[in-house]
Amino acid sequence: MSINLLLTITILILLAVLAVIGRVIFLRSQSIRRQLRMSAVFTNITHELLTPLTVISASVDKLREEEPEYGRDYDLMQINIQRMVRLLQQILETSKSQSGQLKLLVAQGDVMRYIRETAEYLEPLIKKKKMKYIIKCHPESMMGWIDTDKLDKIIYNLLSNAAKYSREGGEVSIKAETNKNFDHLIIYVSDTGNGIPKEKMKNLFRRFQDGEYRQHKAIGTGLGLALTQDLVALHKGTIRCNSEEGKGTTFIIDLPINKEAFTPDQIFEDHQITFDTSKNPIIDFSADIPDVNDDTEDNNNLDENAYKVLIVEDNVELLILMRQLLRQYYRVYVAQNGREALNIIQQKALDLIVSDVMMPEMSGYELTKAIKDDPKHHHLPIILLTARTQEEDEQKALLVGADEYLTKPFHLTDLKLRIDNIIENRNRVKAENGQSTIQESQPEIEKTPEELFVERARQFVLDHLEDEDYDREALAADMGSSSSTLYNKLRAINGMNVSAFIRDIRMQEAKRIATTTPDIRISDLAYRVGFRDPRYFSTCFKKHFGMQPTEFLDTLQQNT
Repeated sequence: MSINLLLTITILILLAVLAVIGRVIFLRSQSIRRQLRMSAVFTNITHELLTPLTVISASVDKLREEEPEYGRDYDLMQINIQRMVRLLQQILETSKSQSGQLKLLVAQGDVMRYIRETAEYLEPLIKKKKMKYIIKCHPESMMGWIDTDKLDKIIYNLLSNAAKYSREGGEVSIKAETNKNFDHLIIYVSDTGNGIPKEKMKNLFRRFQDGEYRQHKAIGTGLGLALTQDLVALHKGTIRCNSEEGKGTTFIIDLPINKEAFTPDQIFEDHQITFDTSKNPIIDFSADIPDVNDDTEDNNNLDENAYKVLIVEDNVELLILMRQLLRQYYRVYVAQNGREALNIIQQKALDLIVSDVMMPEMSGYELTKAIKDDPKHHHLPIILLTARTQEEDEQKALLVGADEYLTKPFHLTDLKLRIDNIIENRNRVKAENGQSTIQESQPEIEKTPEELFVERARQFVLDHLEDEDYDREALAADMGSSSSTLYNKLRAINGMNVSAFIRDIRMQEAKRIATTTPDIRISDLAYRVGFRDPRYFSTCFKKHFGMQPTEFLDTLQQNT
């Protein structure tokens, strides 16, 4: 009996274990299926995006033939089309790698010559940062079997990273050599950048690791190194990294190049590596950026009262394009990062700053905070541009002191409208403060019932001005009506809802108090008009009047 019982218990335990294992396998298969579905979605979307890019590229070529005088603009378009195509191809390769669909196809040719020509193609990208660039191949020529498509992506990712993360004036090098049997290719890609901390090395090739050790210098997608490792492994090679903080980083790739290293289905027997396909080197537009310390000819052609606008953008092509478009209306100055912008702000009397958010060395948020913390320049309005569309990003921009927040892509008309509105609002406030507050008495005119209603509601708000808890329900109770009735009445009279009506009165009173007491502290001013949080008060004041309360008080003191 006891043996049967023990056997029964054992069978039940085994069944339970099998059930758990079965459940794990089921969940795992479900997860894999979801990943494959998402991979297919990304692949389809990427293919769909490549089609309109091809149409745009063909349209640009057609325009170049019909209107050749705009050649520089066409170059700008084609360079950015090529950049988008490369990014989309990288997404496709990553998706294929994750789903196991990435295939190798090697052909025979001069591998050293291929590496040299691919590296030369990237030379403008590196010399743009005034870095020394070294290309060495030993021997100069050597036949071998490689997948040129995969090797091109490996070299591009490593060299572009080296250029992105190295200091200006540093050194980037690519060296290729072979082993004593001439059946392996060893590539060294080195830079003299900041190096990688030891604690970050273990996650170096993990997907979506965006080089946190270098985020203060550059921004990436987090796919490059992970895809590079996948491509090297697909090529039956190895990749490793040696890095020392403060001195630089070297990536070492070891790839077999003998035919025997590959399976028959990986060998393209009838194909030879060719070098007659023209490659367009990355165009360096940096020479087109004017000296920001000199007024350009375009600026001198503008009216002397034209607004002076500083554009801060690390993408050279976008910076040049924005300058070309906006210089028709404003006296435009440019900077490629936040530190350059701070130098220009000290030298030029500006009306407004337009800045990108994601920039190396100093982000748009950091630049905004630095300007708003500077008593000499905190009056300057700032418009931040970003590709991020999350609500918390906009809140962060407003909290650091930005006056406007515009997401990319944007229309020039939208940007121009915001520039004009901000500057004109500030000029209007200054003009109002410059006028005498003493006005001639006007004969009393009999008020309409609507005006009396609004005046009565306004007086209730003024009576509870310092009470932050005085809201629409409290006002409705004092007015002897429901919240909905009060809302409908105010909406019909002045177009405001109840909360906006109360806030408008608080802001107008804040302006009146500040005008009569220009030396008042911001916190005291906030408390007097019913705000417990001075920072939130400053945000509301800026939204209402187009400037921070500190700037408004400074204007009053200057007028006095």
